Amino acid sequence: MAVETKPQMLVAEPRAAQEHKGGSEELGVEYPVTNDSDLPSLLQEFPEGGLAAWSTAFGAFLIMFCTWGYTASFGVYEDFYTRYYLTNETSFAISSIGSLTGFLGGAGGIISGSLYDRGYFYHLVITGSLLQSFSLFMLSLAKPHQYFQIILTQGLGSGIAVGLLYVPGLAVISHYFRQKRTLVMTFVILGSSFGSLVHPIMLNNLLNGHLGFANGVRASAGLTSMLLLIACLCVRTRLDPPTTPVNYIATARKCFRYVPFLFAISGVFIFKIGFNYPAYFLQLDSIKHGINITFSFYTLVILNASSCAGRITSGYIAAFTGVLNLTVIAAISCGSVILGMMGLRTLASVVILDVFYGYFSGVYTAMEGPLVATLARNPSELGGWMGIYFFFDAFGNLLGPPISGVLLTSQYIWWKPALFAGIASLTGAAMYAFMWLVYTRLQKNES
Repeated sequence: MAVETKPQMLVAEPRAAQEHKGGSEELGVEYPVTNDSDLPSLLQEFPEGGLAAWSTAFGAFLIMFCTWGYTASFGVYEDFYTRYYLTNETSFAISSIGSLTGFLGGAGGIISGSLYDRGYFYHLVITGSLLQSFSLFMLSLAKPHQYFQIILTQGLGSGIAVGLLYVPGLAVISHYFRQKRTLVMTFVILGSSFGSLVHPIMLNNLLNGHLGFANGVRASAGLTSMLLLIACLCVRTRLDPPTTPVNYIATARKCFRYVPFLFAISGVFIFKIGFNYPAYFLQLDSIKHGINITFSFYTLVILNASSCAGRITSGYIAAFTGVLNLTVIAAISCGSVILGMMGLRTLASVVILDVFYGYFSGVYTAMEGPLVATLARNPSELGGWMGIYFFFDAFGNLLGPPISGVLLTSQYIWWKPALFAGIASLTGAAMYAFMWLVYTRLQKNES
């Protein structure tokens, strides 16, 4: 007997029901599902665990450890280049190396996100891993005062590698988890926190120790290469790509017509102009204020340890506050602490700023992926939405540190860049607040 095939409607749970369960904020949107649907993730039950799921989560964790975890350690390079290796360059030129890495890491998501949605996950992960390893080994060959060699390898090469790896490494979690997605994404993002703990300690001791720059960077590159190899062996996709490729022109139109997302990308662009100031300049700031050099080498470690605590707790806090609410709170807190860096004078002030900024920056960073997943109206287009969001994120990363370097000047006038970065971050936080307000009203109208 022939089986009659009828189109079905798969409906996401209403917001109120999800909040009652402590889940993330999902839109109650209906998606038409047929036998030829391009939304396989909605046709299958999410495993929410299992060996393949947790192996993939661990591999994604290692990807974050070796990409953004390494990028977050640029403050060590900023200090080393300024005082020893690139003494003939300005603060603007040196900070541009790290900002280029951050820009390409974020902007590359718009390409890697679209390729991920088309089924090129393994191509992206393997190519990005090889490029990150190659770039770091080439960095070890750079000579003192050879700015072009360093920006080509560390800025351009490593930046492209991060861009290839970041969005696929984060988005693949959606193949296995839905109810636990925010919590597992938080765990994955935690990899960058652990990386930003390990890499600064390793780099400070190697670059300023008996190994020196070349061998120190090689040792760091060897560790990164080994971990990326393990990551490539662990990560696995579960769902087939859509039979009909996502139309990214149409996706972009949807994004820019959705007002909460417009406020989100405005917020991340402005916020990131000031956000990276402590990570880039805190170690140098501490040393220039006469604080013990050995202690100053651990300022980034304290910051990133606090960030790690923020990322660990953010998933649990978000279950009660909601992803959007927590994003707004964390952004306002970060901007306020950055303004407080104008008062950095003593060891105690460094510790206090380190701990508070680290914690709230960790919460904010952990919420970025879940934030986009909450705003995205179609799960099959999540890679595209993430790519567009992190593209604007990248421009903030590109502009912020060099502008702070110009304001700092060769006389090290610290209050100017701190004031600029703090105001920029708080302005971005205001955009996030408008995002939350509009999103809440739309949810009430749709319920």
